[in-house]
Amino acid sequence: MIASQQVLFGFHAVSVRLKAAPASVVEVFADPARRDARMKQFLARAAEAGVRVIEADAARLSGLAGGAAHQGVVARVRPLERQNSLDDLLDALPEPPLLLALDCVTDPHNLGACLRVADGAGAHAVIAPKDHAAGISATVAKVASGAAETVPYFMVTNLVRTLGELQERGLWVTGADDQAPQTLYQADLRGPAVLVLGAEGAGMRRLTREKCDQLVRIPMQGAVESLNVSVAAGVCLYEARRQRASWGQSKIFPDPLRG
Repeated sequence: MIASQQVLFGFHAVSVRLKAAPASVVEVFADPARRDARMKQFLARAAEAGVRVIEADAARLSGLAGGAAHQGVVARVRPLERQNSLDDLLDALPEPPLLLALDCVTDPHNLGACLRVADGAGAHAVIAPKDHAAGISATVAKVASGAAETVPYFMVTNLVRTLGELQERGLWVTGADDQAPQTLYQADLRGPAVLVLGAEGAGMRRLTREKCDQLVRIPMQGAVESLNVSVAAGVCLYEARRQRASWGQSKIFPDPLRG
């Protein structure tokens, strides 16, 4: 495979790429043994996009997908053009930013699920440190079900410094912490915001926690003490969206004073 090409596998990941950027799909490999309605619909979409489909048995597909569960579909694709920088993205937004920052989330399945949630909630980007964090991989793309193609993912050299730069741009940094004095539902999330979550169990690192403008906790009603990071991200992002919808995007958001 050409070095500049990438591999996607699974119906969701490949279908989203065919829909969003069909010209970037070099070729698709499909298992001819699958003749169900889902495969027929997928092949029709590939044909409509003008993408070459190559029949490949399960062994070849498994090799292309690195042994991962591929559902009978693998694609070779060219990387998509992305925003050059987080600043470029923020400068182009037509509404107050809503960002998700992940501190030391190293599991690719968790990252993929967080990207999927971020896409669903309309987050404008996901940020993570270059060290101690998962990068975009074929596994992440499959779990994200296409969101790895649609949500900008910026890996920054220093997360704490980046949060400080976002604060200088007027974004309010809210960290999720099990021991926070206020709940998520008591916090004001209507303005330009960064929601910061740490890895399940360990949580945010100390310096990251100290950089936050406010800390919130998700109230837990049952026996479990915490949520998976992707579930927590979904709860937080959708609460921010709920508050924005009830307030109205046409409002002028106050610039909170930082202590």
